[in-house]
Amino acid sequence: MSDASLWTALADPHRRVIVGLLLERPRPVGEIVEACGLSQPSTSKHLRVLRDAGLVRVRQDAQRRVYDLDPAPIAELDAWLAPYRELWNRSLDRLGQRLDETSDHDTSQPTPKD
Repeated sequence: MSDASLWTALADPHRRVIVGLLLERPRPVGEIVEACGLSQPSTSKHLRVLRDAGLVRVRQDAQRRVYDLDPAPIAELDAWLAPYRELWNRSLDRLGQRLDETSDHDTSQPTPKD
């Protein structure tokens, strides 16, 4: 799996819906088709992209193909996003402090009369 294939796979909104469905539990192709509202060939193409990116695994269960989410690439993505999450947390903390200061300043001032 390459970083580019992971990002490409997740860029499509239909594939993100499929990943969300598989986050809940493994599902057979027919159930994914029904939940997504796509044709079976279109859904199969999306599943192939997700499989090629390493995001999903497939297993045979009698005549059904059951897809499951592979957590390893998601963990890699989470690790890559960690510094950015920290950046946002610091920014939001500073914003919260500024809003608190502004709120404290506003409550100490008398309110103007009409």
